[in-house]
Amino acid sequence: MLDQTSETRDTRERILDAAESVVAERGVAALSLEAAAAAAGVSKGGLLHHFRSKEALLTALVERMVAEMRAGYDAVVAAEPEGPGRHTRACIAWALRPSPEQRARDLRLAAALLSAHAHDPALIEPVRREHARIRAAIADDGLPPGHAHAVLAAADGIFLAKVFGLWSPDEALAQAIEAALGRLAEPC
Repeated sequence: MLDQTSETRDTRERILDAAESVVAERGVAALSLEAAAAAAGVSKGGLLHHFRSKEALLTALVERMVAEMRAGYDAVVAAEPEGPGRHTRACIAWALRPSPEQRARDLRLAAALLSAHAHDPALIEPVRREHARIRAAIADDGLPPGHAHAVLAAADGIFLAKVFGLWSPDEALAQAIEAALGRLAEPC
């Protein structure tokens, strides 16, 4: 039997999942408290128990996204060998070698991010801070000036191209891009 805290956490996560689904499937404009409640199978009052406003819902989506972003990036860094270029190599792997599950998750997270930004650009401040943390790590990665930041810019561009459906590299192109960026991640 679940305790009340577990039930509350499960309901909260179900509402956040539902809000992500609404945005991913129907677009930013479709996200309302009513739509999120309906998609989660809870009453609007039940949703308001967890999130008192659309802004609170979006804030929680962004906070969850940042936690996932941090955990995912840190796991990729941990898998890289220590030494100069470690964080930069992790950026390359993060951009070009996500699991199929992570690719789908990234698109849902990006949809939530876009929804929060459309509602109020200040809501994505936690994402800005996390990105700054990553930039600081790669800036101190022991590489020549500009190399790590060029890799990060490319990784960000690849991610945004996927999010907006502009393009996604096939396997051969991803390998070629990885090799080119990998040269930038080598200490000189």
